[in-house]
Amino acid sequence: METVSFKIHSINTMLTIKKTNCKMMKPLKIHLSILVCLFSLSSCELSEIDNYDAPNATISGGVYDVETKELVQQDIIRGGQIEYVEQGYNNPQNQYMVLKNDGTYQNKLMFANTYTMQLVRGNFVPLEKQEVVVKGDTKLDFQVQPYIRVKNANIVKQDNKIIATFNIQQTVSNEVSRIGLFAHEEVNVGDPLHVVATRQDINVATSESTLYTLEIDLAAHQGSLKPGSAYYFRVGGLINASEAKYNYAPAVRITL
Repeated sequence: METVSFKIHSINTMLTIKKTNCKMMKPLKIHLSILVCLFSLSSCELSEIDNYDAPNATISGGVYDVETKELVQQDIIRGGQIEYVEQGYNNPQNQYMVLKNDGTYQNKLMFANTYTMQLVRGNFVPLEKQEVVVKGDTKLDFQVQPYIRVKNANIVKQDNKIIATFNIQQTVSNEVSRIGLFAHEEVNVGDPLHVVATRQDINVATSESTLYTLEIDLAAHQGSLKPGSAYYFRVGGLINASEAKYNYAPAVRITL
């Protein structure tokens, strides 16, 4: 007698049934009934997941220098973050919002609730945790003390070099460990995102009157910095503090 094979798939089950004679019809019906039940249970579980409320609130704002009122620019990679925990749950997990390159942030997938928030791993003196009620379109700005203010930054192309001069105002007693000049095609250029960089370890508590100079020799980097193309250049300084990131001056666009 002819043998017919059937393959029937459910979410977690695959059955192969061979019909060899008429006596197999009853087991076949039983197996099909089991599969129908499995599909029904799976559908119920999926319906329960789909029935959860969607995010119904947003939060946005910026990280501002408490003295100058300017946004504190960040690295686009490994920059500062906002750590937040939604209240009202047992053992809630920490969640994070990443600060944008210009020092702003936005999260459109929040649930209306009370949260505990804190800025972490930034280029500013850490702030205490705070409770924030998020409802509708919530605006929240942070006032911070940056570790370093890069002052009087001037970046120009001179002969076949990029020359940057600047002063550093440090706001804490820690030493300034390093300064740098970074180049990239993107405006969010910085320590973790560059095609060419010049860094200098200084490891001193510097004075604002000290003028620093950093250079990039274009002739030595023609493969990365192509003549006739435009690049962004940015200078920054790094304080010697736990999890600190570079503080920057605004990027400057120069056509080589």
